[in-house]
Amino acid sequence: MEKLNKLTKIFKKIYYKTFIENFKGKLKYDFPSNFYRWDLIEYLIKKNNYTNYLEIGCDQNQLFSKVLIENKIGVDPVSGGNIRKTSDDFFKENVNKFDIVFIDGLHTYEQVKKDILNSVNFLNENGIILVHDCMPDSLGKQAVPRYKMQWNGDVWKAIVDLRQKENLDIYTCEMDQGIGIITNKKNSSVLKLNKPIGKIKFKDYFENYKEYMRVISLPEFKKIFK
Repeated sequence: MEKLNKLTKIFKKIYYKTFIENFKGKLKYDFPSNFYRWDLIEYLIKKNNYTNYLEIGCDQNQLFSKVLIENKIGVDPVSGGNIRKTSDDFFKENVNKFDIVFIDGLHTYEQVKKDILNSVNFLNENGIILVHDCMPDSLGKQAVPRYKMQWNGDVWKAIVDLRQKENLDIYTCEMDQGIGIITNKKNSSVLKLNKPIGKIKFKDYFENYKEYMRVISLPEFKKIFK
C-alpha cells in the first residue's frame, strides 16, 4: 500500500479540493458487522462448487490466505499472492479460466475498469467477478490522487461506467466497503447517465449512489444469486 507522509497528504488534499472537487457530504451505510468479503467468497464457492479463484491485489494476504479452494492464483506486483506481476502483465500471458475473480488492486477508475474487462475475458460460464471498495462514504476516501490512509479510491466510477454496457449484469452489495457483483450476462437494468462519466463527481455519487451502483443488501444478494 502506498505510504503517505504528512506533507504529501496536505499537498494532495489542497490540490484535490482546489482543482477537482470540494464537497463535504458524508454517507452512512448499513454494512453487516459479522459478514465480510471472505465470507461472501466462501458462500459462493460452496454454493456453486467453484474450483478456480483469481485475486487481483493481495497486499498482506488478508483475504488470499482465507480462501479455501482447489486452485487459486493471487496477483500482486509488491506482496502477497503467488504471482509477482502487475495485473496488466498477468492478463497478457494468462491462459487459465476462473470461476470467481476478486479485484482489489490499484483503486483507480481506469485500472479497475481495465481489470474488470480483462477478467470477463477469462471468466468461466456462470462465473462471477467481485470488486472491493465500491462504496466510499466521503470525498476524501475516494479522492484520486489519494490523500487519506483509509482509501476506497474511485472504484465506484468503474461500476457506474460499466453499468451502461448491455452485456454485463452488475449489482453492488452493501457490505465490507461495498462489493461490486458482476456476471457476464445481459444487463437487466442498463444505467442511463445524464452526463459523460468523465463529468461525474463524488457529489453526483452522494446524491444518486443507490441508483448508480444498483445497491442491494446481503439478504437481497442471497435471493438473487440463490
